[in-house]
Amino acid sequence: MTIEVPVLRLGLAGFTEAQQGAAADILRAAKSMRAEWQIANFPDADAWWLEGSRAIVSPGAILRVQPGVPSGRSVQLTLADIDRPVGFTLPLGVPGFQPAVTFDLGNPQQAAAVLNQFANWLQNMLSQFCLASSLVEQQPALSSGSWEVLQGSDLLAVVDLRLGVGVAPGVGASDLAGASWCIRDHGAVKVPSNWPRSSVSQLMWQYASRTQRDLLPPHYRTQPLYFRRPPRLPQRQLRDAHLLLLREMVAQPGMTFVQLQQATGLAEEPLARHLSALYVVGSITANPRRAEGSGNRRPIEDSAPAGSVFLSELDPTAFTAALRQQGRVDDRTAPAPLVMDRTMPAPLRRDSS
Repeated sequence: MTIEVPVLRLGLAGFTEAQQGAAADILRAAKSMRAEWQIANFPDADAWWLEGSRAIVSPGAILRVQPGVPSGRSVQLTLADIDRPVGFTLPLGVPGFQPAVTFDLGNPQQAAAVLNQFANWLQNMLSQFCLASSLVEQQPALSSGSWEVLQGSDLLAVVDLRLGVGVAPGVGASDLAGASWCIRDHGAVKVPSNWPRSSVSQLMWQYASRTQRDLLPPHYRTQPLYFRRPPRLPQRQLRDAHLLLLREMVAQPGMTFVQLQQATGLAEEPLARHLSALYVVGSITANPRRAEGSGNRRPIEDSAPAGSVFLSELDPTAFTAALRQQGRVDDRTAPAPLVMDRTMPAPLRRDSS
């Protein structure tokens, strides 16, 4: 079994077109079996590179990075609220400013070393991606019990709909490629206290947003689709496109893939990706009997607070067929009214200047 290489996203701010090209070359050269780096939209990135010569620190520890291209916009950050790895290119434009990570973009080896450092900091995310990839390959029936993932006698991970997911620190693709999924009775497994944990929904949502696999079952592209339930995730993780799709399906149950494409203006590939994410967390369904308000939900689905992946609501036959065509996973999205969490800080904004 082959576990795919995780994809990490890097956001750039203040870079000229030439610097963006140099960064892209560095990212391509830095690809390894551990992780692949891709340049992404700044707000969605896992880590950031900021052009140090265009950085300005204002009173109140507000960092502003001026655009590096005429059509660009400046980025403003609150230093205390930055929640991901950040590196600054040299030279720095602010006297006395000493960020934790600096590097010379003109030195590819030094820049690649920064990416490796970032990957170390993001290791828990990488391990969870590899576990989700193994889950897609093995397609265990999560509703049947709890699962231990073993390499010989070594415990690598625990997956349980109620307890959530725990992965041993440092586990990678090579570890999980030869691992065995062993079923246990519900309540018979325990996640070690020192292991990073997440819900099953969180695990699969992050995986769906990064994988190159097409996780949307074939019949989701032809049959009417329905809202099933809200994603069991922090609302800040939902993008505008996810919210838009949910609103459309709540307002007009039974829309097809083509109708959703026409209603939202999304191209085929991004639409399939966004629907896949909603599918793997159990928020949308192609079965009207499982739709929100149908009154036919099964008790185990409602009793699984961590979310339902490969649960009874998924069509095992359709899922198996989908795996034979590049490995796809069913996802379900939930109803509207979705209220954004206004208690969360907003450390990032792009200025119009």
